[in-house]
Amino acid sequence: MKTIGLIGGMSWESSVEYYRIINQKVKEKLGGLHSAKCLLYSVDFDEIERYQAEGDWESAGKALGEVASSLETAGAEFIVICTNTMHKVIDYVEARISIPVLHIADATANQIQSSNIKTVGLLGTKYTMEQDFYKSRIQSNGINVLIPDKEERNNVNKVIYEELCLGQIEQASKDYYKTVIQHLVDEGAEGIILGCTEIGLLVKSEDSEVPLFDTTVIHAIEAVNTALKK
Repeated sequence: MKTIGLIGGMSWESSVEYYRIINQKVKEKLGGLHSAKCLLYSVDFDEIERYQAEGDWESAGKALGEVASSLETAGAEFIVICTNTMHKVIDYVEARISIPVLHIADATANQIQSSNIKTVGLLGTKYTMEQDFYKSRIQSNGINVLIPDKEERNNVNKVIYEELCLGQIEQASKDYYKTVIQHLVDEGAEGIILGCTEIGLLVKSEDSEVPLFDTTVIHAIEAVNTALKK
């Protein structure tokens, strides 16, 4: 079993889910008392969020690069960045280490392709929805990506940072997300990417008439598959 290096804390609410899912899946696959060999470096999200808000992606990338280097030194054999948005700075991370980074968008695209879906709606932070670093990775796999309109993007982003990252689950926000999902379905989405690792805390499969691709679950399972691959 390979040792997984987890870069977490963005937010810790979803990092808990990564740790839980990874260990559950290892136990399911290996049985007995087996659990995952993993190292978790949890950053101070306030620092990273300030870099995001200021558009200082270089400083954010250098910070995560240092974290990844620390994990490699500690014995990690590959890196999992436990957040969608911060894959924007994956080049900075990869430049600091000699071990691979398991890209969340690649794992998600593979799952979408296996479902024979050609058009998906994308929910996430405004950075993930509006910028190309994530969408282009999905689209390069022949998948069309739809995003909500500007007002909906702003509201979806607000719920992530002001509620979900603080552990607050509000019914009104759940209902709003369901409305946004329906709008994307009406535009032709055959499935929805929950492209922020906190969204799965709010929206579940029964809240949508089309399949939901929870990136936290997909990424965590791919990490287990990679760790157990011989």
